[in-house]
Amino acid sequence: MNAVTDDPTNAAAVLPEVRAIAGEMVALRRRLHEQPELGFQEHQTGALVAEQLERWGYEVHRGIGGTGVVGTLTAGRGGPRLGLRADMDALPITELTGLPYASRVPGLMHACGHDGHTATLLAAARVLGLTRSFQGTLNLIFQPAEEGLGGAQKMLDDGLFERFPCDALYAFHNAPGYAAGLLGFRSGVMYSSSDTAIITVRGVGGHGAKPHQAVDPILAGAQVVIALQHIVSREVDPNELAIITVGAFQAGDAPNVIPAFAELRVTVRARSQAVRAQLRERITAVAQAQAAVHGASAEVKYLWRYAPTINDAAATAFAAGVAREMVGEAGLIPDLPPGLPSDDFGLMLQKVPGSYFVVGNGVGTGPGEGGVMPHNACFDFNDRILPSTASYFVRLAQRYLRAE
Repeated sequence: MNAVTDDPTNAAAVLPEVRAIAGEMVALRRRLHEQPELGFQEHQTGALVAEQLERWGYEVHRGIGGTGVVGTLTAGRGGPRLGLRADMDALPITELTGLPYASRVPGLMHACGHDGHTATLLAAARVLGLTRSFQGTLNLIFQPAEEGLGGAQKMLDDGLFERFPCDALYAFHNAPGYAAGLLGFRSGVMYSSSDTAIITVRGVGGHGAKPHQAVDPILAGAQVVIALQHIVSREVDPNELAIITVGAFQAGDAPNVIPAFAELRVTVRARSQAVRAQLRERITAVAQAQAAVHGASAEVKYLWRYAPTINDAAATAFAAGVAREMVGEAGLIPDLPPGLPSDDFGLMLQKVPGSYFVVGNGVGTGPGEGGVMPHNACFDFNDRILPSTASYFVRLAQRYLRAE
């Protein structure tokens, strides 16, 4: 088996047109991997995407949402309008893979596979652009700044769907832990929301030997940490998902000094808008009340960030049906559960019915096996899934845009 061009699970699903260019597209993916760029800084990435799309006959629009790119192509007599999206940004992580195509930018790497998402959509774009094997309009959306900076919202603010109307919208994310190439679909909630609370507990600084003359924000902050977990265990319906994680607690820098303030940074996740709103209200109230018990005060800056990613039932059923035609039930992930990560593709799905699906990246953690989890310094997108996933995008577009 050729480890670059053949997918170990869905090799038979690779279209001849994709197989013919697979090596080139993997090389392009590795080129992207070598030159990672953070959100809203994807200048080289966006330029490369735009250059390729123009070569294949797409009308290219740059600077959507800052550094986003949209390529449009209408074939045949017109008809439905389909959107396919890929994210482009990298993460502030120092790569430790030791790969020959590892990041050449100190402190940055593609640790979530957005290089692979971009290259996969470009591979599909190349086949669809050169064959024009569909009837309707194809809108290819290359989004900046998915990693916490709200690139989807920026594109929406720039009139994404007013300028490039779509009747349906699809995207995928690689999924380590599932066999390489397996396709996974889920109707309803796919990913959780993600919000951030920054809690500043203010006390009165003093000498560590005279705590009675100070108001200790560390002690008050510690009580806030404990009390926040009571919200999850005692106030949220156990049938609902709620996660409150204090990821950072920063205060003072000397062992004999009580600082004047402490800061807690909290990630908050839910699968429903009702629970999301409940958590925001209760985190604010609990933090302020706990601080007050200890004579301190608490200021809560709540960042309302990513909504849950909710897949449309009809759009998901359509996409899953196309996958079954290609790979059969054996090529699908059975009973895919909802995920705990978040993705701002959910904001786009609030505007256009569509579905976010996953593709297994592999299960082993050795080189090229694809099982290392995202946001890890040893992560790499599995190039073996690129041909079959690009082929699926081509078939999805052809089916939706009535090529057959």
